[in-house]
Amino acid sequence: QVQLVESGGDLVQPGGSLRLSCEASGLVFTDYVMKWYRQAPGTERELVARISNTILIKQYSESVKGRFKISRDDAKETVYLQMNSLRPEDTAVYYCNAGRAWTQSIDDYWGQGTRVTVSA
Repeated sequence: QVQLVESGGDLVQPGGSLRLSCEASGLVFTDYVMKWYRQAPGTERELVARISNTILIKQYSESVKGRFKISRDDAKETVYLQMNSLRPEDTAVYYCNAGRAWTQSIDDYWGQGTRVTVSA
C-alpha cells in the first residue's frame, strides 16, 4: 500500500520560512518523479515544484521561483520543500505527489496534504 505522508505545515508570518516533508512508503521511491502541489480556498490545485528521479531536474512555478527549493533524499524516501520569504498568497494546503511521469497522471499517488498559513 502506497502512502505519502506530508508534515511541516504551520502558521507563519510573512517573510518567514517553513520546510515541508513528504515521506513515501510502499513504492520504489527512485522510480518516481516527486511533485508538490498546493490548493488555496476557492482555487484549483496548482503545481508548485517537481523533481525528477534520475538526473534531478527541478522545475518551479513562476510564483515561487527563487523562494522555494525542492529536494529529495532517496535513502530516506522523502521529498522536501524549503519555503522562504513566504507571502500571504502562499497560504494553501500543500500536497505531495508521486508519479512515474514528469506530468500529472491519473495513476499518480497523493498525500493527504499539510496546511500552510502565512499571516501576521
